[in-house]
Amino acid sequence: MYVRVLTVFFVLAAFLIQSGCSQDASAPQQHPAPEVTVVTVTPRDIPYTPSFVAQTESSRQVDIVARISGFLDRIAYQEGDLVKEGQLLFQLDQKPFKAELEAARGELQAQQARFKTAGANLKRVKPLAEQNALSQADLDRAQGEFDAAKAAVFAANANVKQAELNLGYTTIRAPVTGLASRSLQREGTYVNAMAETAKLTYVAAIDPIWVTFSVSQNQMARIREESQKGSIIRPESQDYEVELVLPDGKPFAERGRINFADPSFSQDTGSFMVRAVLPNPNRELRPGMFVTAYVKGGLRPDAIVVPQLSVQQGSNGHIVYVIKPDGTAEVRPVVVGDYEGEKDIVILSGLQAGDQLVVEGMLKVVPGQPVKIVEPAAGNDKTAAKPDVVAQE
Repeated sequence: MYVRVLTVFFVLAAFLIQSGCSQDASAPQQHPAPEVTVVTVTPRDIPYTPSFVAQTESSRQVDIVARISGFLDRIAYQEGDLVKEGQLLFQLDQKPFKAELEAARGELQAQQARFKTAGANLKRVKPLAEQNALSQADLDRAQGEFDAAKAAVFAANANVKQAELNLGYTTIRAPVTGLASRSLQREGTYVNAMAETAKLTYVAAIDPIWVTFSVSQNQMARIREESQKGSIIRPESQDYEVELVLPDGKPFAERGRINFADPSFSQDTGSFMVRAVLPNPNRELRPGMFVTAYVKGGLRPDAIVVPQLSVQQGSNGHIVYVIKPDGTAEVRPVVVGDYEGEKDIVILSGLQAGDQLVVEGMLKVVPGQPVKIVEPAAGNDKTAAKPDVVAQE
């Protein structure tokens, strides 16, 4: 009897325990709302500063070419160094050209003597012809000799000037201040002015220096469209300022201005070339360097700028998480624009003033489910210094 009572007791206990576990398993579990930090979007005016990959170029690169033929006597500059305007670069052998100059001067003196004699003869013949003491033919002959002698003097004087020029061409000086390249000919080489050997070197002016970059047809169309909508305000007179960032990430100290834009698009690339000029007093920039050019002067009025961390790449474009007034999360597609600084990005469409945007904790957010807004962790407030967004209290 005692054993039967114990058996019934254990059966009833097991049944009660099983019933309790079944009820606990069937009860729905309540998950806490995920914690997120948000910002409230506040439009503001920001600079419109597009960036381009640019390349430096000499503002005046001059090929040094021999104008006359002769032997190269001396290379008078240090190859690769900075040369001043007027500095001696090359010296050709002057001896044959000095001889030609002396010969031309001698011929000039001879023609001047003939001219003097022809003038004296004409002076004697003219009054005699007027008195019919000499025939008209004698007068015409004397006049012709005088005119021919005068022309010969003129030609001889031109030959002297040509000989002086040729002698001057034996001394080759730098036409501009800049960097001189290596010499393509060595001392003792015969330089032929009509052949490839006439090219000696080049001098590239680097202060100021040019910076060129290309603007594609699509970029230009987008800028024009946004300008028409008022999303971008261009500076008056198209007076843009250009800043450079060097390949090592350091900003270049000097700023410049755009001084030329190609009037037509390239048929090969579909872009047009823009050129800026910048001071380069320390010769930090050299021709051929690749740099990043930031074109300043434009303005984006009432722009919506958000942290880059709040924007995700979806299957159909970029998306953000917005907290609705009822406290639930909503997926919102957006169209992004240019980067603003190092951590922000411009939103062209999809957001408006007052939207609460999830910045941290978005991986735990479920669309349509409630979230809990919390303060950013101490020392991790990414929006504290952002005037375009305001952290939720």
